Amino acid sequence: MRCGFLLLAPAILLSVPAGAAPQARIETTLGTIVVMLDAEKAPATVANFVRYAKEGHFDGTVFYRVVPGFVLQAGSYKAGGVYKPEEHAPIPLESSNGLSNLRGAVAMARSDEPVSATSEFFIDLADVNATRLDPKPAAAPNTTGYAVFGHVTEGLDVVDKIAAVPLGGGKGPFPDFEPVVPVTILKVTIEEVPAAPEATTTPAQ
Repeated sequence: MRCGFLLLAPAILLSVPAGAAPQARIETTLGTIVVMLDAEKAPATVANFVRYAKEGHFDGTVFYRVVPGFVLQAGSYKAGGVYKPEEHAPIPLESSNGLSNLRGAVAMARSDEPVSATSEFFIDLADVNATRLDPKPAAAPNTTGYAVFGHVTEGLDVVDKIAAVPLGGGKGPFPDFEPVVPVTILKVTIEEVPAAPEATTTPAQ
């Protein structure tokens, strides 16, 4: 799924303070979606997404591929089918990280080449996606499937709202699946969420 469906790049390191986890706040014209990013299981993928977000790459782009019951795709097109080029090389595929393309999962789009993901991402709309988009069991690690790197923790209703908009906008690479009225990403903000404190037991008196 890069532009279709969905150059080996050096590993990207993301520094996350101890006791904190990164999350992405995606503000759209139909509401806000909050995604908890899994930097432990998908470090290069999360670092890549965070870098694009902090550089403002996603701001002003649209959800240009909406397939009800399947995915919402975004990351590199503005309204009217205007392409916004990626600024960085493709990243290593991290699909064999134990995370699955279930409803609410957020994953990287790519071309047929395993190492081809750049700025394109998608949100899974159904649990059945796992059978189609997760790595094939018999394949070598990180050669098939699409790398999940987070999951929606707030705004799943917004995701469903986007999935229900009228389609057939006819301007992007998937004209039949482009919203008639653009659903624009206004801003993506990366936040750090403190980890929940560990439970402690009080010694018996």
